[in-house]
Amino acid sequence: MFWTSIALSSAAPPNIGKSLRRLLPRALPPSLVAHPGNLYEVLSRTPSGGVGKRVYQLRWSQKNISDCYWVVTRSQFKCEGKHGKAWGKLFWKGRLVSTAEERIRGSLKYTWAEGQSQVMTPKTVTSTS
Repeated sequence: MFWTSIALSSAAPPNIGKSLRRLLPRALPPSLVAHPGNLYEVLSRTPSGGVGKRVYQLRWSQKNISDCYWVVTRSQFKCEGKHGKAWGKLFWKGRLVSTAEERIRGSLKYTWAEGQSQVMTPKTVTSTS
């Protein structure tokens, strides 16, 4: 009866996040961590191996290059998803660069994240005088 009253209520209990966190180990496995990493670490977190996902190098945003990303078409992993090969199509500033899939270079050298690059806004400095 207790679980049915929770299931029928419209709002989840406020401490459900804390309860779920206690069930997980302190050091989360790489598949549950959402931080940027090399290309294969980012792609191996997804169930499809990253196929169809948009990924970009973080340095593109740091250089204020926006709307650039790779659409992953194929991937192969080894070493528990830390190394491998990936292929995709590059979109640079919103335009498709080549119609044929090509190997994604710089996958271990640079830091990658899911999504597409965006222009970073400068932080405003506030003075306390």
